[in-house]
Amino acid sequence: MRILILSGDTFKFPLLKKALLRLLSLILIVSLACLWVLIAAKPALAQDNTINYNNTNLQNRDFSHTNLVGGVFVAAEMRGANFQGADLTNAIMTKGVLLGANLEGANLSGALVDIVTFDNANLKNAIFTDATLTRSRFFDADITGADFSNALIDRYQVSLLCDRATGTNPVTEIATRESLGCK
Repeated sequence: MRILILSGDTFKFPLLKKALLRLLSLILIVSLACLWVLIAAKPALAQDNTINYNNTNLQNRDFSHTNLVGGVFVAAEMRGANFQGADLTNAIMTKGVLLGANLEGANLSGALVDIVTFDNANLKNAIFTDATLTRSRFFDADITGADFSNALIDRYQVSLLCDRATGTNPVTEIATRESLGCK
């Protein structure tokens, strides 16, 4: 049976010394990483100011010229609502009903607008750049001057929108036909 003997600053067993140094190094690195995470961590405050209208009846509500950035309107009933000039950047409006709503000049850049009905809505000069508009309907919506640049829209809806696309957006200065990629 061998006994670990320390003579001066060296171990009699070099492999044990190497393993012990690696273990201490690993403990030091993990401790420093944990300390860094605790010091650098910032509380998540994004949810504190999120506007949440999930499953809410917002018929004929006036949101004109309101800051609704990042607002959540999932399955909200918004028939006849007024969003004229509202900032809906990065809003989530999935399964929403906007029949006859007024979104003239509204900014919906980067918004998630999936399965939304815009039938008979006023989308004049609205900005939909980088928005996701999949499975949404725009029957008889006024899209004069609307900007759909880089928006994700179903091909069938694009073909229907191109049939009546006119005007140029006064803010982005992009023609509606150009933003939809109409031929």
